[in-house]
Amino acid sequence: MTQTRLNIYLHREHAKQLAALSKMQRVSKSSLVATALTWFLSPEGGQAREATVLRRLDRLVHHLERLERDQTIQMEALALFIRHQLSVTAPIPEAHQPAARAQGRARFEQFIDQLARHLQRGGSLVQDVWQEIAPDKAQEGAGPSGSANGSPPEEHPS
Repeated sequence: MTQTRLNIYLHREHAKQLAALSKMQRVSKSSLVATALTWFLSPEGGQAREATVLRRLDRLVHHLERLERDQTIQMEALALFIRHQLSVTAPIPEAHQPAARAQGRARFEQFIDQLARHLQRGGSLVQDVWQEIAPDKAQEGAGPSGSANGSPPEEHPS
């Protein structure tokens, strides 16, 4: 194969990366550039890049769907709790309001403490809800990112 000499200009950072890769792999910079150009210019290279991008996009779509599902669960749970709380809580007489506020602050501090412990454990309320709703689906081993059929993600140990 006949070779042609080219003088090219690279950004300093690219030149440093090329030199480091050349040294690490113990090959010449020219062979690295030739390999990269061969891959980039080949028809299969374009298809491989496209396939890689499509896989990443599919993964992102899946994660966004899970986030949307989790957010919907959270919003519905909050709305249900608020509706329930407002419908069952009787108005507090004026004389008892300072004590009720103090008790509310104490309960809120307990809530924050419980939330902190739950988060430190690596727990997931959404995972707990899925365990309650569909324990068989939650046990199917959907992997860390869940599965496309709507089953929940596995909880990561902390």
